[in-house]
Formats: sequence, structure tokens, C-alpha cells
Amino acid sequence: MTHHESVDPAADLLDLLDLENLDVDLFRGHNPESERPRVFGGQVAAQALVAGTRTVDSEFHVHSLHSYFLLPGDYHVPIIYDVERIRDGRSFATRRVVARQHGKPIYYQTLSFQRAEDGYDHQDAMPEVKSPDEGVDIVALMARRGNVEAEQLGKEWAALDCRFLGNSRHGLPADPDHPARARMWVRVKGTVGDDVRDHNAMFTFASDISLLGASLSAHDTNPAETMMASLDHTIWFHRPFRVDEWWLYDQQSPSASGGRGLSLGRIFTQDGVLAATVAQEGVIRPRR
Repeated sequence: MTHHESVDPAADLLDLLDLENLDVDLFRGHNPESERPRVFGGQVAAQALVAGTRTVDSEFHVHSLHSYFLLPGDYHVPIIYDVERIRDGRSFATRRVVARQHGKPIYYQTLSFQRAEDGYDHQDAMPEVKSPDEGVDIVALMARRGNVEAEQLGKEWAALDCRFLGNSRHGLPADPDHPARARMWVRVKGTVGDDVRDHNAMFTFASDISLLGASLSAHDTNPAETMMASLDHTIWFHRPFRVDEWWLYDQQSPSASGGRGLSLGRIFTQDGVLAATVAQEGVIRPRR
């Protein structure tokens, strides 16, 4: 067994996303051991979501998450999550979460929760794609392309199985209307219980993987030679789904300009259900 493997990767990830309750609406999250210079953004977003979720009635489930990354997270100290109860209504509840380290905010998240109800229903169709078995392990691909953080990210993403299908320059059919696209299949290794809140938190962790990279797929550049830093992160949760079964991350970048790239992602289950939509803008600059 290599250091990338675990008896129960899903349980390890759930443990990382479990928070210590310090006081009313105040929580502490721990970090994995890592040699990377900044905490993985998906971890902070997921822990903040867990903190906010702990303060709402169990009948309410998150339907949208909007956030800003303010400062790089430090692996060497815990992250404190402070939840503000903005609104509690009959159908919706709103929370704001600030993540702090060294006395400074490093991340802000606003969450909206809703009690389940019936309503109008439509969705985009899922694109035709190759199967997960035809994809390439994304960490191995990053290592081959010279990403010095590939091994450390492989440890942190050990609970995730990510199979890259291609992007606009390699592997995907040409689409002149959408010059920057990327696709991959993802699932959490192992089995997760039936609590939708666990699936939402683990998905939030995984949603930060490679999304900004889609904004580079129209350009003849190696992501390993590019400075990339997320500025914001948004998720709309449309329909419940299981993160321990394959889901397609269909990514495209409608625009890059001014040193920033915007990426959008659609999440489809294998049977074609549109489960979520993700958006992220980040800094993309050639390394000086």
C-alpha cells in the first residue's frame, strides 16, 4: 500500500471535514499534513459549509454557496470558522461564515438553505462523453506535465478518483463557439452514508479540483508554468446526488482577460441528472 492509499479514503475525508465545536456558532477545523504553500481551497470551502450547516435545522439543505478567497491558508495552524445567522425563514435560511487564521479573515462564504419543496423542473441535457474507464488519472497527468505539487495534491486528494477525459486542445472534439473546455469523471473512493449533508460537503471539497485549469485550455501553456489562484467560488446545488458514484465535471471557460480566467462547471450523474453548477474566477498569469 502506498502513502496515497487508505483503508477507507471516504472516512478520512469525512474526518477532515468534521469540525470541533468551540462555542455557539464557532468551530475549529484541522488541516492535513502538507508541504504545499497554501491550504487547498476546496478544503476551506467544504469546512465552512459544514460550519454553516451545523447551525440550521436538519430539514434545510444548502442550495447555493457564494464565497471569496482572501488570503492563502496556513497548514500549520487550525482554521476558525465563525458563523453569523443572517436569516431564518419558513422556506429559506441564510448564513455567513468567516474563516480566520492568525486573527485575519482568509475566506468568506455566504450560504442559502431551503426546506425541500416541489416546483417546475427542467435541465440541460448531458453531453455525450467517454466512460470513466477511458479517462486518465488526473494526478498522474499533472505529474507527467511537471507540476511540482502533484505528489502533495495526490495525498490531499487521496479520497478522490478523478479521470480526465480531455480539454479543448487534447481529446475533446473542436467547438469554435466554446474555445476553452475540459471534462473529467470524479467520485469519492469507498462508500459514503446516506446523509445528503455529507455528500454536499464532500462535493464542495472536490469542486475546486482543476476548475480554473479549464480557463487555460484554450492557450498553448502548461498549467505547471502558470500562477493560478482562486479568487471566488460559487456552487448551486440543484438536485441531491451521491459523490461516491461517478459524476461528470463538464467545464468551460467563457472568458479570460486582464490576468483573470472565469470557469463554469456542470455536474451530471452517470444517468444524466444535472446535479449542480459551479463557477470560479481566478488569477492566471505566466510565472515570472
